[in-house]
Amino acid sequence: MAKDRLHVRLPRAGPMAPAERCGLCRQTFFCGRGHVYSRKHQRQLKVALERLLPQVEAARKAVRAAQVERYVPEHERCCWCLCCSCEVRKHLSHGNLTVLHGGLLEHLASPEHKKATNRFWWENKAELQMKEKFLISPQDYARFKKSMVKGLDSYEEKEDEVIKEMAAQIREVEQSRQEVVRSVLEPQAVPDPEEGSSAPGSWKGTNSQVASISQQPSYLDLPPAPELDWMETGQPLTFIGHQDTPGVGNIHSGATPPWMAQDEEYSSGNQQIGPSYEEFLKEKEKQKLKKLPPDRVGANFDHSSSTGAGWLPSFGRVWNNGRRWQSRHQFKTEAAARNKQSHKEKKLMIS
Repeated sequence: MAKDRLHVRLPRAGPMAPAERCGLCRQTFFCGRGHVYSRKHQRQLKVALERLLPQVEAARKAVRAAQVERYVPEHERCCWCLCCSCEVRKHLSHGNLTVLHGGLLEHLASPEHKKATNRFWWENKAELQMKEKFLISPQDYARFKKSMVKGLDSYEEKEDEVIKEMAAQIREVEQSRQEVVRSVLEPQAVPDPEEGSSAPGSWKGTNSQVASISQQPSYLDLPPAPELDWMETGQPLTFIGHQDTPGVGNIHSGATPPWMAQDEEYSSGNQQIGPSYEEFLKEKEKQKLKKLPPDRVGANFDHSSSTGAGWLPSFGRVWNNGRRWQSRHQFKTEAAARNKQSHKEKKLMIS
C-alpha cells in the first residue's frame, strides 16, 4: 500500500521583490519595475512634468531677449527641478541687478542636468518627445549670454537717461528757488503818484534807505518802538483797547499760568486731594473679600470687635491638657452648674 501512494509536490513560492519607494506616487511598492508602467504612475508623472513645463517655457523665451531689472527680494525665488530632485534659483542676481530666468537657464544647460534628465526618463518611462523641452542646448545658452550683454548695456543707458532727467529737474528747481530769492532781495522802485513812473531819484532814495538800515544795530539794541495810533482815520482795523490786567501779568512776562495758581480757599491749609493711603488699603482689602464666596464660614465676622480670653470653644475640652474622661467629667459638672443657675434665674423672674 505504501508503494501505491502518490507524492504531490507543491510549487515553491518565488522570492519576493524588494520594496521600492516611488517619489512621484509617494508610496512603497513590491511589484518591481512593473510599477512605472501603471496608470497611476504615468498620471502622476504627467502632472509633475506639466507643473514644471511653464517655467521652462518662460525661461526659453528669455534666450533671445534677456531682461535686466533692479534687484528686489522677490528675485530670490527658487523652483524644484524634477529631474535633479533639487531646488534651483530662477533668476541670476549680482549686486543690485537681476537677469530674469538666468539661473534656471544656466541649470538647464549644465551637463549634470542633462545626465539626470536621461536617468529620470529611463527610470520613469516618460515620453521621449518631451525630453527635449526640458533641456537647453549649448548654442541656445551662448545666444542667451549675448542677449544678456545687450540687455545690460540697454539697462545702463536707461539708467543714465533717468539720472540726467533727475539732474535737469534738480537744476530747474534750484534755478527757480534762486530767482525767488533774488526777486525778494532786489530793491524795488517806488512809483511816483503824479507822473505814474519811477523817477531816478527814487532809486537813490531807496538805496540810501537800504544802506542805512544795514548799518543800524540789531533789533536787540533798539529802544522799544512807540505805540501806533490805532485810532487814526483810514485804518481798516478797530482798536478795542489793551487787555492786560495791571499787576497780574501773563505767561509771556513770566507770570504763573492761571491753571497752576492756587485758589484762595485752599491756599491757607494743605488739604489732601483724594483718599489717604490707609483708606486705599481698606478698599483694596474689600475688593479681595468680594471675590470670595459670600456663604463661607466667618464671612460676617466683625474683626474689629473686642474678644476676651475665653472666646475659644470649650466643648469636648480640646484645648485642655489631661485625659478625656477628666474633660468629660468637668464638662458635665459645668453643664449642671449652668442649668442650676438658669433655674434660679427663672424662679426669680416668676416671683
